[in-house]
Amino acid sequence: MEHLSVEHPQGHVALVRIDRPGKRNALSVALRRELVQLLQALDADAQVRAIVLAGGAEVFAAGADLAEIADAGAVEMVLRDTFSLWSAIGRIATPMLAAVRGQALGGGFELALHADLIVAGEGARFGLPEIRVGLMPGGGGTQRLLRLIGRQRTLQYLLTGDVMSAPQALALGIVNAVVPDAEVEPAAVALAARVAAMPPLAVRQIREVVAAGADCPLDAALRLEHKALQLLCASDDKREGIRAFFEKRPPRYVGR
Repeated sequence: MEHLSVEHPQGHVALVRIDRPGKRNALSVALRRELVQLLQALDADAQVRAIVLAGGAEVFAAGADLAEIADAGAVEMVLRDTFSLWSAIGRIATPMLAAVRGQALGGGFELALHADLIVAGEGARFGLPEIRVGLMPGGGGTQRLLRLIGRQRTLQYLLTGDVMSAPQALALGIVNAVVPDAEVEPAAVALAARVAAMPPLAVRQIREVVAAGADCPLDAALRLEHKALQLLCASDDKREGIRAFFEKRPPRYVGR
C-alpha cells in the first residue's frame, strides 16, 4: 500500500503505520480507503488479536487533507462517502490501540478515538481545530469526545479549536498512558501483547458490551453484560482458563 505499512512486532500483534510524511500524514480519501482495506484484512486474520495504529515521530496524523475539500461542495462531499469509511473502522472487531507521537489533530484525533486504548508520548498534542477553518469534525469527534469527557469540556475544545497536551488528555481520561516519546510504540505494542494474550471471545464480548451498554439504560446494559457472561460459560477458553488457574500454569487460549 502506498501510504501504509504493517509489521508484526510480537505474536498476535500487528502494527499499522501511517506513512505520508510529505503531507503530515493527512488522511486523504485514498489513504482512508487503504486503511479500511488493511484493517479489514487484519480483522479477518485469526492470528491477529490486537492492532496498533501508529504514525510518525512528529505527527500521528494531522487530519483531513484540506486540499481535497477546499473547493468541494455538498454534493462532492456526499459522493466522497467518508462516513462509510469511518463506520467501517468503527466496526473492526479486533482490539485496536493508538500509539500517538506528535500531533493528532482533526481526523487524526478522531482516528485515535476509534481505538480502544491510547498510549501517548509526552510531546503528543490532541485537538479538533476544524472550527478555525469554518468546518466541524465529521469523523465522530463530536460524539466520541462527548462520551469521554462530557458536554462542557467537549464544547470548550470544539468551539475554540484549542489543542490539549498529553498530560491534559490523560487527566481527562482520553488516553491511557503517557510515556517518553521514544517509548510510545514499544509501550503500545507491549500493552497490545497483553490484550492479545487474553481469551479472544472474552475480549470481543467485553468490547461489545461496553460499546452497546454506553448508550443503553442501566438495566438494559446490565442484562447485556449478564447474557454475554452466560455465553462465555460455553466456551473452551473458559474451561481452559479455569483449568490453567487450578493447575497453576499459563493458559492456552484458542478463541473457541
